[in-house]
Amino acid sequence: MIGVDTNLLVRFLVNDDKNQAKKTLHLFQKAEKRKEKYFVSILVLLELIWVLRAVYKFSREEIIFALENLIAMQVLKLEKLEAVHKTILAAKQKSTDLSDLLIANCSVQAGCDYVLTFDKKAAKNKQFKLL
Repeated sequence: MIGVDTNLLVRFLVNDDKNQAKKTLHLFQKAEKRKEKYFVSILVLLELIWVLRAVYKFSREEIIFALENLIAMQVLKLEKLEAVHKTILAAKQKSTDLSDLLIANCSVQAGCDYVLTFDKKAAKNKQFKLL
């Protein structure tokens, strides 16, 4: 299996560089025909959330929609898929930052009771505790 970097997913989702977006689309189409998968690490997803929000000014709903679309793609194997699913479900019900939700759900999936933080806003979520 081969991993993909954040910039491939950004080009694919945003289509801001037509040439790179086309290359990524062709890569995914070939993989689909061959029944191959590309690995998307949790770090890539965290960076993707940040880039979509900070650089491309995507709304929360647009980022959630993008994550849902990535999950649905047969050519992508997302790390910690259960945590990503839980993050999306929680994001639709809570206002906690998406990156914080992903961090919390990955930590809980790894067996943690909660995540220690100095972030007062994140600590409003029961998966966080203020230090």
